[in-house]
Amino acid sequence: MNRDDYNPMNYSEQDDLLFLPLGGCGEIGMNLNLYCCDGQWLMVDLGLTFAGEYFPGIDLILPDPGFIEERRDDLLAIVLTHGHEDHIGAVAHLWRRLRVPLYATPFTAELVRGKLAEHGLEKEAELNIVENGGSVQIGPYDIRYIPLAHSIAEGNGLKITTRHGVIFHTGDWKLDPDPLIGEPTPGEELARLGDEGVLAMIGDSTNVFNEEASGSEKAVRDSLVKIVADMKNRVVISTFASNVARLDTIGHVAKTTGRRLVAVGRSMIRVIEASKKVGYLQDFPPLLDEDEAAKVPRSELLILCTGCQGEGRAALARIARGDHPRLKLAADDHVILSSKIIPGNELAIGRLVNSLVLRNIHVITEKDAFVHVSGHPGQPELRDMYSWIRPRIAIPVHGEARHMARHAQLARDQGVEKVITVMNGDIVRLASAKSNAEPGKVDEAPVGRLVVDGQTVLPIASETIAERRRMMMSGHVCITIALDRDGGLVGEPQLVARGIPGWHEGEAMHDRLLEVVEGTLDKLKPAQAEDDHKAGEAVRIAARRALDYEIGKRPVTDVRVIRLDDW
Repeated sequence: MNRDDYNPMNYSEQDDLLFLPLGGCGEIGMNLNLYCCDGQWLMVDLGLTFAGEYFPGIDLILPDPGFIEERRDDLLAIVLTHGHEDHIGAVAHLWRRLRVPLYATPFTAELVRGKLAEHGLEKEAELNIVENGGSVQIGPYDIRYIPLAHSIAEGNGLKITTRHGVIFHTGDWKLDPDPLIGEPTPGEELARLGDEGVLAMIGDSTNVFNEEASGSEKAVRDSLVKIVADMKNRVVISTFASNVARLDTIGHVAKTTGRRLVAVGRSMIRVIEASKKVGYLQDFPPLLDEDEAAKVPRSELLILCTGCQGEGRAALARIARGDHPRLKLAADDHVILSSKIIPGNELAIGRLVNSLVLRNIHVITEKDAFVHVSGHPGQPELRDMYSWIRPRIAIPVHGEARHMARHAQLARDQGVEKVITVMNGDIVRLASAKSNAEPGKVDEAPVGRLVVDGQTVLPIASETIAERRRMMMSGHVCITIALDRDGGLVGEPQLVARGIPGWHEGEAMHDRLLEVVEGTLDKLKPAQAEDDHKAGEAVRIAARRALDYEIGKRPVTDVRVIRLDDW
């Protein structure tokens, strides 16, 4: 179903079972899913995505929860499927707007607890721990966590039982016979769930174009051991900090190849500590601190660090630039990016790889050797899941439009009775107490994005962000003029510019603009000259026109008028 080929119908939050994504549909990341039963809402996941170069000074983008914020009195809880940033990263930023209990399994809860503490919310927000495979009753929702393999400890699907029927919300998942951390995806249990009857499955679309299964973490471990065993000099392995099984693998690689291990990057250290606290990484080798690591012979050290996506401020980028105070790389050292190249990050990763190659450092990515497996299901795994669950309704989520469209076709090929494709903001009726109400899209909710700007959360379309983008693209000029009470110029105007080519005092660009400002003031009519706003606006317009003529751009231009009444 396309967004344009439906007729909005009356629906009842009291009578209908509804599904509404506010993030994660039409994009990979920033997941926010809502269910409504008996007029009471349940949120599943509250994640973020990472900003690109188009948002200067912005690192994080959040879904706008405005729709459910207006219904906060009817929102019961936020249930978290697992600990990836695109599923939990917005919790601490947005909790004060929602103020409802949080539910998570132990490892995910430990990660969330750290985020709440950073925002001063650890004593305010109610964080409830649900044991792995456990259940919780929240209003009209009976929720059971079903452990599924993924690229993080404690990935979970949710069996959500309501009076209208059962929803299976897959979360992020894969099939892995040897996951190393956690249990393999329980096919027999899922088949029993399907036997009991599933009304709707809301499912991951990320890797739907992969014609092969995602692969086993155990196989990656075996491959990395062989690769590192043949390497001389210093070795760096960068991966996602949240991939606890991969961290365990890298610890195993260090022990097997006789190397000592140092972990670098705040998020890496945080995840290792959280993992140990809840019982994972029990055989992890002891970590060196950075000062100790700097003294270890090059052929005996393995560096585990963040930055596999080319993030400019991450540990690997600092090491690659030579900016790290203690850990350095030299020619013939090795860097392994044990991760997927996420779409959109190709340029950043390319810059990182090129900077290393120019220093004669050997780089291995997933394109060069078997150093990574995905945490999301390929086509064979999706077919297996549909054969087990056999839902009446399938709704693809967690993907761009092309992913979800391909997932929808796969679901139809698997014989699903009704497949509904959605985008963020689409309100979908799954079932109704009214016998003649069919499943399908019934309305649209407002959607949007927020940005985290330092310690402030702003709408993505805020003037603050627009101004910063304009300054980034075209530069900034500040003009200060002092006028007497009649509008006469007192002294020479002061000009300050940033990002303007050929701009220094005494150079042509500076002097030309000074002439334009003084000439504009000389031509003002008395009514303009005596009005601060009119005088300033005349100077601003003239300056921007002159700059456009000289450099082909119109920088952000601010004019400050100082009125000296005693002159």
